[in-house]
Amino acid sequence: MLGCEVTEPRPRCVLPFEAAPAEVRLLRKAAIAQLDQWGMLVAADEVALLVTELATNVIKHVGEGVAATLILEWRSERLRVEVHDKSRMAPELKAESCDQECGRGLHLIGGLAVDWGTVLMAAGKAVWCEIQLNRTGACGRIERAVGVLESYQGVVGTTALRGDRKGTGFEESAIELVTDLLHWTAARGNDPDDILDRAQMHYEAEADAA
Repeated sequence: MLGCEVTEPRPRCVLPFEAAPAEVRLLRKAAIAQLDQWGMLVAADEVALLVTELATNVIKHVGEGVAATLILEWRSERLRVEVHDKSRMAPELKAESCDQECGRGLHLIGGLAVDWGTVLMAAGKAVWCEIQLNRTGACGRIERAVGVLESYQGVVGTTALRGDRKGTGFEESAIELVTDLLHWTAARGNDPDDILDRAQMHYEAEADAA
């Protein structure tokens, strides 16, 4: 399985993989690691299950060992999970009483997702689903932070959100931004340490409430 590619303008992760049982576990771990980087571990259980079902469908209905791609995309209030493969045969939603071989996994996807579907393309298809994200609290703050850092990185000359897999540049941008804010705070006659303490108190209160 290849690494993650984060692209613009939406936070987006592209994970090519081989449709094999051993790869599903690695794919699930990679997806959760990306959610952790985005601050979305609250959605980890749902996403892990969706990734497992979508990847397993490729193995069962397209073929073991075929090349496929998982894409995670943060779309404001929703997280989109989609798997691309080279087959143009759309999955069928059949009776819930049938076993997983005949499409029961799609019922599970439909139950977890707020929306899902299939897109046919010249080179195959994409089966996608979306789960709702909570814009309040941490997710809302993280989304605002991403927006600020996307603009700020151009000022400080970093490339964190343009393919840095380890997020090092992103962290450096965040440090530079916080440093500039502390200078701005001091210039206005306020105590930077007091501002940091108050921000930490807000963060801990919200984290405890989550």
